[in-house]
Amino acid sequence: MTILYTLVARGSVVLAEFSCTPTNASQIARQIIEKVNGGNDVNVSYSHDRYIFHVKRMDGLTVLCMADDVSGRRIPFAFLEDVHQRFVRTYGRAALSAQAYGMNDEFSRVLSQQMQYYSNDPNADRIHRLKGEMSQVQNVMIQNIDKVLERGDLLEILVDKTSTMQNNMLRFRKQSRGYRNLIWWRNVKLMFAFIFLLLVLVYVVVSFACNGFTLTTCLA
Repeated sequence: MTILYTLVARGSVVLAEFSCTPTNASQIARQIIEKVNGGNDVNVSYSHDRYIFHVKRMDGLTVLCMADDVSGRRIPFAFLEDVHQRFVRTYGRAALSAQAYGMNDEFSRVLSQQMQYYSNDPNADRIHRLKGEMSQVQNVMIQNIDKVLERGDLLEILVDKTSTMQNNMLRFRKQSRGYRNLIWWRNVKLMFAFIFLLLVLVYVVVSFACNGFTLTTCLA
């Protein structure tokens, strides 16, 4: 698989491009971006001879590449997504007012590097396949959430049950706290009663001992 030509444009204004071989790809690319120029995001492919022009238009930017006809669509569109993210991350809002080829000197080198990577490195396909699997998992999760949200009555029941459980837990905590306080006060009262009885017993013993000593002294 080989990517031979790439450009980044705002509308019909080409901001950066790179070609690794002399072709008429630039002229054909300009006809294509004029055709897809509009307000909607698109992902389309056009065939020309033995080449395929893949186009991704998003956020007002059009990224286009020309690849051979045996490349399929997965890797070229992974390449276009990568280029789009790098361009937006590098230039941001400056791309909205830049002049034609305003980023070409710098970004054409990035285009060259990424074209070589996606054309020759087998890891590029593995990374995109992994991203696709992660996207599928995310879509399944979103679909499952949508199904739950569609059943609004079930969601309300779940919320009601959750609120009831929370209220029961709060009431149980209050009751437990009150019971612990009751047990503590009861233990305190028993302790004071025990101490009082002990003092009374000591007083009785001491009084009895004193009275016995007094009686013995008198008899002597």
